[in-house]
Order: sequence, then structure tokens, then C-alpha cells
Amino acid sequence: MDLQRSWMFVPGHRQRMIDKALGLDADALMLDLEDGVAPAEKDPARRLIGEALARERKPREPLRFVRINAIGHQRMDDDLTAVLRPGLDGLVLPKVESAEDIAAVEARVTEHEAACGAAVKLLVAIESPKGLLAAQAIAACSARVVGLMFGAEDFGLELGLPASRQGEAQELLHARSALVVAAASAHVQAVDGVWVDLQDPEGLERFALQSRRLGFTGMSSIHPSQIAPINAAFSPGAEEIDYARRVIDAYEEAAARGDGSVAFGGQLIDRPIIERARRTLELAETLATAKTAG
Repeated sequence: MDLQRSWMFVPGHRQRMIDKALGLDADALMLDLEDGVAPAEKDPARRLIGEALARERKPREPLRFVRINAIGHQRMDDDLTAVLRPGLDGLVLPKVESAEDIAAVEARVTEHEAACGAAVKLLVAIESPKGLLAAQAIAACSARVVGLMFGAEDFGLELGLPASRQGEAQELLHARSALVVAAASAHVQAVDGVWVDLQDPEGLERFALQSRRLGFTGMSSIHPSQIAPINAAFSPGAEEIDYARRVIDAYEEAAARGDGSVAFGGQLIDRPIIERARRTLELAETLATAKTAG
């Protein structure tokens, strides 16, 4: 599974923001036609996003996803007509609450996918308790689904939470962890919600670190200044890489002696830990290769 660490929302009706976003270091853009665009701006946004998708892709440019309007609404049909074209990597589906929601979009995508020149992927936003309870089925219902994204603000609204976020979203720990488990059960990516306070970069770093520790593999953002901290939080650091290498070396030495586990640094190391260490090195190598290619 390809992991995209940073997913940035970009208002689809803002030409300047689209132009800038295409040159950023985000792993994926979410060109927005939904909540970030007023009703009167929907048609201009569809036109601008269509033009952006038609641009020639440059090395290391972010993936181009488009967040469409509510599933089943006429606006969704208008969105798909405008964006199912070459240059589209995937769709972000808002407020999904059932596998049937996915099927409704997939039927339309399959009908017109040939125009895109590649399979259209789906990032699914879980933004309600009902959606969270169905998240496992949603994650596994289609090969197009590449990830679940947590919509913290809408989820908090349905729970009746205060308008101001408490700490690193401590009040949403259970819901966020449940989404991670649902995504992992289907072997798709788990993308955490945005950090909304642009005046608190330290809070962003703490939140992103907590997200990774919960099992998220990426995070959404709303501003270019958030991309580098997010990429760093979801990338193996030098110490983590070094530790993974030393753990694997120690285990392989033990295995050569016929031992199934080994004590390393005061910790018992067995196969699950080794597999996590190998995954760390694989991710680091993938990121290094991508950076060199760019």
C-alpha cells in the first residue's frame, strides 16, 4: 500500500491557491468542491479544477484528488462530470456512512473511468458516529478505497462537543483509534483530521506525533506551513532507522543460532517487532527513493 503522509485541502475556486499547491511538497492535494466552496462558486471551481487536472504533471508533484459534494446530490453528479478526466488520481468522498454510499459513487466512476486513463482511487471521509460504526465494512467494500480519513469537526458537531478543541483532541481519542483499527483491518491508509490552529505550530507537532502513535499513517492539512511538520512526523527519523537496523541485526544473529527471540536493549525482541522494524526501513527507503527521483 502506497502511503501519502500529507493531504492538503485546497479551495477549488481559488486559482492562486491551486497554482501554489501544485508546487508544494504535500504528498496529495484535495482540490475541494465541498465545504470549502460556497454554492455560488461551485461551477467556477469545477472549471478551475478541471483546468488544473489537465496540466502536465511535474516530477514529485502531489497526487491530485478532488473532494466532491454530498453523495447522491445533484452537485455530486455535476462534480463527477467535471473531474473524471485525465490527471485525476482519486476522489475524496465526504460524510460516508455506509458501503452503499461507496457503491453509488463507484457505479458512476466505473461508467466514465476510461476517460481518466487510470483507475480512480477513493479516500473516504468518516465524519459521523454512524459512519464510524460502519467504517470496517466501508474500508473493505471496494478495491478503489485506499484510505479512511477522520473528519474531526463534523464528528465533534454530532457528539455535541465544544467549539474549541481540547489539547491534542483528547476527547476524540476513542473515535480516532477506532478508525485506525477499521482501516488496518482492510489494509488501507488511516488519515487523521486537520489541526485547525495555525497559530500553534507546536500543537501541530504534538498532535501529528500522537496521530502516528495511534497508528495513523498520514494527516490532512489546511495550510502550506503544516506540510513539513506532518511529513516529518510520519517519516522515520534517523534514530528510529538506526534502532530498526540494530534490532534486525540482533535478531538475525539470534536466528542463526536457532533462537526465536533475543534480548536487545533490555527488551525481548520477537518476530512482530522485527516485522515492524523491517516496515520502518522499507518506508525510509521508499521515501528516500522518491526524493531522489524528484
